[in-house]
Amino acid sequence: MEYLVDLGKRAKSAATALSLLGQEQKNEGLQAVANALVANMERILKANEVDVARAVEKGVKESLVDRLRLTEDRIKGMSEGLLQVASLQDPIGEVTGMTLRPNGLQIGMKRVPLGVIGIIYESRPNVTADAFGLCFKTSNAVILKGGSDAINSNLEIVAVIQEALASVGLPQDAIQLIEKTDREVVKQFMKMNDYVDVLIPRGGAGLIKAVVETATIPVIETGTGNCHVYVDQHADLEMALSIIENAKTQRTGVCNAMESLVVHSAVANEFLPKLYDYLKGYGIEYRGDARACAAVKEFEPATEEDFYTEFLDLIMSVKVVDSIEEAIAHINEHSTSHSEAIITNDYAASQKFLQEVDSAAVYVNASTRFTDGFEFGFGAEIGISTQKLHARGPMGLLALTTTKYIIYGNGQIRK
Repeated sequence: MEYLVDLGKRAKSAATALSLLGQEQKNEGLQAVANALVANMERILKANEVDVARAVEKGVKESLVDRLRLTEDRIKGMSEGLLQVASLQDPIGEVTGMTLRPNGLQIGMKRVPLGVIGIIYESRPNVTADAFGLCFKTSNAVILKGGSDAINSNLEIVAVIQEALASVGLPQDAIQLIEKTDREVVKQFMKMNDYVDVLIPRGGAGLIKAVVETATIPVIETGTGNCHVYVDQHADLEMALSIIENAKTQRTGVCNAMESLVVHSAVANEFLPKLYDYLKGYGIEYRGDARACAAVKEFEPATEEDFYTEFLDLIMSVKVVDSIEEAIAHINEHSTSHSEAIITNDYAASQKFLQEVDSAAVYVNASTRFTDGFEFGFGAEIGISTQKLHARGPMGLLALTTTKYIIYGNGQIRK
C-alpha cells in the first residue's frame, strides 16, 4: 500500500502544478511527447515485441494479439493524436453562464480539471499515450494500470513521455504507471479515494464488472461493444455489404467492431446468401436464428447467449425480423449500448432508429467503426462511455473536466 500511496501523493502534487499551466505550456508538452514517441520508435517497438511474443507463446487469439501489437504506423498515429489534441481549444478556465442576481451577486460556472484520474485497461498500449494526452490537456494527472500482457510496452511508452516532459520543464508525475502486476495491488488502487478523483476502466466485460463492484472511487464505465448493424427492407444492399465488411473485419478485436447483424425478412433471403459469398474469404462463423439458417445452410444455429455476446473475433450473430420495431426491440434488449447502425434509404425509418435505439452512438448508413475519439475530432479518447451520467460515447476533453461556481460580490450578506 505504501507504494500506491507514494504514487497518489505524487499525482496530487502534479495535478496542482498542472492546474496552474496555461494552454501554451501544455501544448508545448504535448508536442514534445509527440516528437519523442516517433524519435524513440525503435525502443518502443523492441519492448512491444517482447509482449507480443509472450502473447503468441501463450496461444492468445490473433484478434487480441492485434490489440497488443504496435507498428510504426500505430506509433505515428499515437503521435498524430497528441498533436491533434494540442490543436484543440483548451476547455480549462472557460467561464459560462454568468448571471446577475437581484442582490447584485454575479454567479458563473468555470470549467476545471477533475484532478487525478485513474485508468485500468487491458492490452492496447496505444491507450497509454491517448490517456496521457487528454488528461494533460485538461490539467489532470493520470495514474495508469495497464494489463500485465503489455507491461513492457507501457513501461517504455511512459518512460519516453516522462523524459519528454522533463526536457521542457514540465512535471513528469503528470503520468505514472503502476508497475506491479499482482491483482492485490489493483484492488488497493480501486480504493484510493484520498488520492484518485475518478476511475475509468477500459477493457472487457469482466474487467469493467470487477471495477464497478470493487471500487470505492467514482467510476465512469467504458462498456463492451456488442454492436449491431440492421439491414432494413429499404436498404441499398451493395452499401450494406460494404459497411458490414468494414464494421466486422477491419479490426475484429476492438469494441466498435460489429458483432450482430439484424436483417428485415423482406430482404433476408436475397441479402444473406450475398453476404456469405461477399465475405467468404474472411472465414467468418455465422450463428443465426432459424430463418437466417434457412437462408444460408452454412450458418450455425445461434443460442440466446450468442445474441448478447461481444465476440471480438470473426464470429457474427444473425437475427431476421419482420419490422423495424422488432429490430429496435431486439437491439435494445441485446446491445451493450455502444454503437448501432441502420442501413436504409427510408428517411422515416432512419429517424425512428435514431430516436428509439438507446445507445451511445447511432448511425445511418455508416460503419460502427467510426465510434472513436480521433474520428470524432477529439484527437483521441479516454474511453467510450456507455453509461448516462456525466459522459456518454467517445470521451474527449470536456468529459475530463468538471465545473465550479464562481461568485462575485461587493459586500453582500444573506439576511
